Amino acid sequence: MDLGIKGRKAIICASSRGLGRGCADALAEAGVELVLNGRDPAVLAAAAQDIRDTYGVRVTEIEGDVSLPEVQKTLLAACPDPDILVNNNGGPPPRNFRQLDRKAILDGVTQNMVTPIELMQGVIDGMMERGFGRIINITSLSVYTSIPGLDLSSGARAGLTSFMSGIAKTVANRNVTINNMLPGKLDTDRIRVTTKFGAEKAGMSLEDYAAQQDKQIPAGRLGTPEEFGKACAFLCSAHAGYITGQNLRIDGGLYPSAF
Repeated sequence: MDLGIKGRKAIICASSRGLGRGCADALAEAGVELVLNGRDPAVLAAAAQDIRDTYGVRVTEIEGDVSLPEVQKTLLAACPDPDILVNNNGGPPPRNFRQLDRKAILDGVTQNMVTPIELMQGVIDGMMERGFGRIINITSLSVYTSIPGLDLSSGARAGLTSFMSGIAKTVANRNVTINNMLPGKLDTDRIRVTTKFGAEKAGMSLEDYAAQQDKQIPAGRLGTPEEFGKACAFLCSAHAGYITGQNLRIDGGLYPSAF
């Protein structure tokens, strides 16, 4: 399928690896010019060059923590008129809520709620003026169902979900959509961290705990960044203008509800 976005421009946060990289690959395959972001300069440079070599699109690299205002400004300076914004950021490490001090709480909210809002503020009016915009927020399945140890991440992302829901309704008539993608258990660095945390808490070996987790997924396996990215690319496409304000679970059927 031709997604109808060849030549469009996208800012993809935290995109040198994992789910962000999956989204970057899928959008590049559709012919979208990219601004990539990551904290590790070597990993970021390698990802950018790989995408250039594979898909032949323009790729700009912006190093740094997207939670920092100066990095956000640099991203927007590199692409002041993006058609697509993919908000993505690392979550706080798994932790017992009793161990969270005020700074940790505020940092978590900044990472997973404030930062996406700030970036949206920087791009949405231009999208409305041009009559095309796609904003994707990568959140988490934990927005729907609690995951022990991820309370801070879940709370901040749930706040973002509610915030964006109202905004989506006000911009839909200008062909600007805002949707959230909720990954379940996907094969990323993040899942390896949370699996290690869960195994230690359960007193199990890492291998046994991981196998137990896989059995709970109706698909019987972890998802991949590649298939996550393909779903993201469709939501960013010219064909998805009537899909907005939605929470798309990418979880292999893990969430136990029909609604």
